[in-house]
Amino acid sequence: MATRFHLECSVSCGAGPFDADRRQHLCRCGRPLLARYDWDRIAPTWPRESLRDAVPSMWRYAPALPLADGDRPVTLGEGWTPLFPAPALGADLGLDRLLVKDEALNPTNSFKARGMSAAVTRAHALGAATLSVPSAGNAACALAAYAANAGIEARVFMPRDVKTPFIRECRVHGAEVTLVDGLITDAGRIAADEGRRHGWYDVSTLKEPYRAEGKKTMGYEIAEQLGWRWPDWIVYPTGGGTGIVGIWKACEELERLGWVKGPRPRLVTVQAEGCAPMVRAFHAGADTADPWEGAATVADGLRVPAAVGDILVLRALRESGGTAVAVSDRDMVEGMLDLGRREGIGAAPEGGATLAALRQLIRDGVVARDQEVVLLNTGGALKYLDVVEEG
Repeated sequence: MATRFHLECSVSCGAGPFDADRRQHLCRCGRPLLARYDWDRIAPTWPRESLRDAVPSMWRYAPALPLADGDRPVTLGEGWTPLFPAPALGADLGLDRLLVKDEALNPTNSFKARGMSAAVTRAHALGAATLSVPSAGNAACALAAYAANAGIEARVFMPRDVKTPFIRECRVHGAEVTLVDGLITDAGRIAADEGRRHGWYDVSTLKEPYRAEGKKTMGYEIAEQLGWRWPDWIVYPTGGGTGIVGIWKACEELERLGWVKGPRPRLVTVQAEGCAPMVRAFHAGADTADPWEGAATVADGLRVPAAVGDILVLRALRESGGTAVAVSDRDMVEGMLDLGRREGIGAAPEGGATLAALRQLIRDGVVARDQEVVLLNTGGALKYLDVVEEG
């Protein structure tokens, strides 16, 4: 099987390159691996104009995704989500150009569909029989659906206090669900122990190279939907950080293709005040983030006390000239409600957190009122209706 890509250490430790025709997870140094493509070969045969007739999903960018020759994507139609203008909220904030990338309209109601489509596609091609993942909810639902589509067994590990709709959705798609006392880090430890014993294929955040490839297509789409240019700011809710890493990777790749020129967007990581390891590390000038003790927030996707990709997230923020913001649960739920009642967008608390962060950034003079801002709503409201009642 011929591949158009190989794998490299994300921090250039000197190991590798690594063969993409074999199962690969972390580098020998313990950091994530990233897929690298032969752009000198791809660019001349993939003109930007070819996208005019491309499939309306993330697989419109297939030459830049981890498909070996002869592979077929495991797909449920993920990607190509709307980039909505938000004029009412923009007027409230004094912004003329505010947009929301609504990832809730993906299969299984979140941006996790993108990463799992790419990861399950590659795992299937490599002959994996059982896939496993620790999750705060949405990643488990996405893995369950894509594994079912591929005819592969799925094992998901979630905190015991995860919201009931996540558990039920996983079971609808036939996944075996294990509930774990503690946080996602505890679920990750148990999933890894079980996986090593049984030979399962681990699709944990940034512990395999391909979920980031699916997530990077958010960046490709934003650029294409804006007429092949970048906004001034992209505001992103960050748990494990794969989305930030992927979007920054997309910036580099689109430049290599010659499709986008001009300044890259400044990236903003948004976390909860009750779990903000990246925010703390960014403002301390640290290269890595210490684990957060006592992580607590109503946004399940932001309750990630430690992330293997911390160094990559912090690097992307600094290279982009961006920043990191922590918001309260009260403010993120208020942002969630404002997205619903002012724009008709059904946002999860993580999406509401981006609006709360933007309010802070405008108030602090970081974001100017004449700049263009894209908020990422990473999931839908329906699994979080109890949060609205509590808010």
